[in-house]
This record gives sequence, C-alpha cells and structure tokens, in this order.
Amino acid sequence: MTIANLPAIRACRPAWNKGRVVGQKRPLMPKHVWAIRVRLEIAENHRDLALFNLAIDSKLRGCDLVKLKVADIYASGQVKERASIIQSKTQRPVRFEITEGTRKSILLWMEEPLMVGSEYLWPGRFHERLHISTRQYARLVREWVKSIGLDPTSFGTHSMRRTKVAHIYRKTGNLRAVQLLLGHTKMDSTVRYLGVELEDALAISEAVEI
Repeated sequence: MTIANLPAIRACRPAWNKGRVVGQKRPLMPKHVWAIRVRLEIAENHRDLALFNLAIDSKLRGCDLVKLKVADIYASGQVKERASIIQSKTQRPVRFEITEGTRKSILLWMEEPLMVGSEYLWPGRFHERLHISTRQYARLVREWVKSIGLDPTSFGTHSMRRTKVAHIYRKTGNLRAVQLLLGHTKMDSTVRYLGVELEDALAISEAVEI
C-alpha cells in the first residue's frame, strides 16, 4: 500500500498586523506639535527638539531625514533658511524651508559635544553607525507621541512627513503646492497620500464663487 506524499503541516503564525493599526498614519494636529515641543524644551533634549522640528519643516521621508549632513543645512556659520536634497526613493531634488524656531533648535544641538567634528546632523552613538537609523527614528516618534498621551499605533514617521502639508492643504486646498513640497512626481500620489476625498473637493468647490 502506497502512502501519498502529503504537504507538511506548518504551525499557523499570527498575522504580522494582528492588533496593529495599519494603513496611513495620522498627521499631528497643531496642538500636538506644540505639546511635544514644550516637553522637549523643558527636558532640554536638544537633539530630539531639533530632529522633531526639522522633521516637521522638511517633510522628508525618514530614510532621507536620518542621513542629512551638516553641510546640507548649515553654511557660512548659520543654518540655511532653505535647503535642497536628492531624495533616495525618487532620485529627484526636493527643497524645504527651515523656520526660525527650527534654526534656533538646530544651533543649540550643534553646540553639543557629540556634534563636534560630526559630518552627519544626527550622528550615531556607536563608531560603526554614522547616523541614527530609521528604526531608531521611528522609536523616537513613538516616544514623542506617547509623551503627550496619544496612541503610538496611530502615528509613525510618515505622520511627521504629513503634518505640515496636511495643515497647508486644509488651509489652502492647494494640491499643487503640496505636491511640490512632498517631491511627488504625480498628482495622484499626492491625492492618495493626503487621503483627499470627494467631500474635501466639494468643500473647496463650495468656497469658490464665480
């Protein structure tokens, strides 16, 4: 009697997203940004304050933010008001503003001993790591949102990228401006990224009289 070869029985693994909130991460509200800034200022955490502020201003992906070099944003003894980098994902340039508050926080961070002679703006704490990793950045974001009582599963590094552009879109309805700020090549990408719905479009249309 021959026995048919049956497929091996494998133990069922729990789904990777079990208990997690998946999909787009929510942008921070202005009151959340203010609350996190105040906590970091009180703690005199100069690195995290500079990183948080520049993440909001630059609207960069985490992979680009952690690899920023001092020369990208600093020249002639001062922090630039505007900077430009080549995005890792698209290999296209994107420009961003650095507001006065962010410039001040970066200057404070650059006075720290860890920054002496550093090529990177967010140097790693170990010799084999030139700069902080995207995983470390994600962990910091979770700590920031938890510190003000928010659910860390609802927010992530893309929350930082989306925060300012979401606010700009709500105030102006200007998708083209948001597309340029995010460095998107297609408007469809910007629409999906912001989660623009028909109700949003109708609300903008209703506000315009001809």
